[in-house]
Amino acid sequence: MTQTSESLSLDEMAEQEVTVQGGDWQTVLDAAEGEAQRLVVNMGPQHPSTHGVLRLILEIDGESVTQARCGIGYLHTGIEKNLEYRNWVQGVTFTTRMDYLSNFFNETAYCLGVERLLGIDGEIPERAQVIRVMLMELNRISSHFVCLATGGLELGALTAMTVGFRDRELILDLFELITGLRMNQAYMRPGGVAQDLPPGAEKKIAETCTLLRKRYKDTHALLVGNAIWMGRTVGVGYQDLAACMALGATGPILRATGLPHDLRKSQPYCGYENYEFEVATQNTCDAYGRFLIRLQEMEQSLNIVEQCLDRLSPGPVMVADKRIAWPSQLSIGLDGMGNSLEHIRHIMGESMEALIHHFKLVTEGFKVPVGQVYSAVESPRGELGVHIVSDGGTRPYRVHFRDPSFANLQSVPIQSEGGMLSDVVGAVASIDPVMGGCDR
Repeated sequence: MTQTSESLSLDEMAEQEVTVQGGDWQTVLDAAEGEAQRLVVNMGPQHPSTHGVLRLILEIDGESVTQARCGIGYLHTGIEKNLEYRNWVQGVTFTTRMDYLSNFFNETAYCLGVERLLGIDGEIPERAQVIRVMLMELNRISSHFVCLATGGLELGALTAMTVGFRDRELILDLFELITGLRMNQAYMRPGGVAQDLPPGAEKKIAETCTLLRKRYKDTHALLVGNAIWMGRTVGVGYQDLAACMALGATGPILRATGLPHDLRKSQPYCGYENYEFEVATQNTCDAYGRFLIRLQEMEQSLNIVEQCLDRLSPGPVMVADKRIAWPSQLSIGLDGMGNSLEHIRHIMGESMEALIHHFKLVTEGFKVPVGQVYSAVESPRGELGVHIVSDGGTRPYRVHFRDPSFANLQSVPIQSEGGMLSDVVGAVASIDPVMGGCDR
């Protein structure tokens, strides 16, 4: 707490730092009577209302926030640096762990960049592209469920949390059925996907979509138009289009200003130009508008998933070039990573050359031509981009991600300053930052 005497002139004004440790707070307040005060408090990094290990440094005047700053880095993992010491395929295992709520988007953005450097972006099998789109849209729904669930919990809507996580489990069950893992799958690979859909997966996905549409009404009826929910979100975290453009904010924050910017429409990838869907927008510029956008996007994602099921046709799921193609004729092994004994027997019994090639492909990896590329996808939180630099070797020279959580966190001051301390929670929840992607 800093005390500044009002009786001094501007030239003579000096600040005195007072550290309060225990004692009687009433005595401290009495001693500061007649002097201007500012109270600096920490919200986080271990706090139930900071959306993960995010530290907020708030300067408050009574119950009003006069200054807000973000302290990040508490979940730093060095993923971008670690990518320089792994081959191109192994890099997927790191990228999937950044924004752990939208891991398929991390993997796809990285793989799209590698494929462009290899010059094979036009050779990816159609079935692999459809599977990528389907899993990303299911991932978008599960991520939004977490946002609505945790945001509701932070604002006191406990039922929103139980309903959100209940429905998210349905999607995680699909991920486990298809990839063997609920999270951090490393399923997308340069050239395609790690393995084809298992038997019965398409039927299970269709049944889940039907159930999600039925349960979608629960979340909608619970919060949309709810007077208490609207009282905590309407007008909270206001940020207009000009502020979004100045800060580089994307995703629901940007679309809540009325601008229908979505990379799936403006810069289509993975064949998104072949799907029919609408870009959800609102013009409220507040937390409530962002909440409505996420609800609308979940419904649009279900439409895309159902279109993917109609577009799925038999075919390979990995590029034909054997110098690049990671073995994709795998069944899920006991370790959940797809190391099937059947495929190993096939390779070892085929020829010594095939065995040597498989060994070099797995241990050393393929070489990527010299160059650099930027590829981006529309993640649940906005534009997720990756800048990849290759020096012609079997490992990346440099990889840097443009994570939307990192960019969007710049919005915390503009959304919080001038508002109430209690509204900071709603503003941060509407931004929906995932610190694994922010710190990486």
